[in-house]
Amino acid sequence: MGLLDNKRALIVGLASDRSIAYGIAEAMHREGAQLAFAYQGEKLKERVTKMASKNFNSNIVIPCDVSRDEEINELFKQLNAHWDGLDILIHSVAYAPADQLQGDFLENINREGFKIAHDISSYSLAALAKAAFPMMKDQPKGGAILTLSYLGSEKALQNYNIMGLAKASLEANVRYLANSLGPKHIRVNAISAGPIRTLAASGISGFRKILAYNAAVTPLRQNTTLEQVGNTAAFLCSDMASGITGEIVHVDGGFHAIITMGENAEAV
Repeated sequence: MGLLDNKRALIVGLASDRSIAYGIAEAMHREGAQLAFAYQGEKLKERVTKMASKNFNSNIVIPCDVSRDEEINELFKQLNAHWDGLDILIHSVAYAPADQLQGDFLENINREGFKIAHDISSYSLAALAKAAFPMMKDQPKGGAILTLSYLGSEKALQNYNIMGLAKASLEANVRYLANSLGPKHIRVNAISAGPIRTLAASGISGFRKILAYNAAVTPLRQNTTLEQVGNTAAFLCSDMASGITGEIVHVDGGFHAIITMGENAEAV
């Protein structure tokens, strides 16, 4: 018997088998959940449809550009044609223009980049939650919403720049949604994952150095894996975590808990 038997989960943001969304889908599928997927852009349709069918026994694959309210509404209209309820919503969506993820923060930040990063990476969580609510509100054991964050929301990290601000907004979003949806028996949490070699992460300048440094100094002396994040996601969306909401759960080998020093720093 799996942790998610008889649960129905919508995963928004699956793009490849090297994405965090894929790791979450693997864990949830293993634990017995029925899965549906939303993807952005026609170029991803064939790839996501193939992964859904072959790896997760799902034929529910629906397009959705989260920057467009009409597409979000259409997503749930189509999903409702397949399912009469929804237990789990996974938000694995983030984006900022490439020029906002390199160099000096102040030199590169601009109004348009700020708007795009916050709209796609933070507002979309609330927009999806609002549209999903009619399908989630009457579930016998309540519902669970989960999103993905990163330590750049708490600390200034080189080249993360505007995405750090967007992730901080996302984490505040989690807390406000948790407070709003808690009385309606829907929990909202986030996983702050350590750096993982995903397609999305490849857009961050110097990411290989980040991975190497992280593996060398984290308490567990290893980089975070898709499996670790997926397993935590499955737990947080299961009835085993029924008392957890409004949390930002770090799955980063303990990196967030330590102070690191440069190679030439001396202890005092």
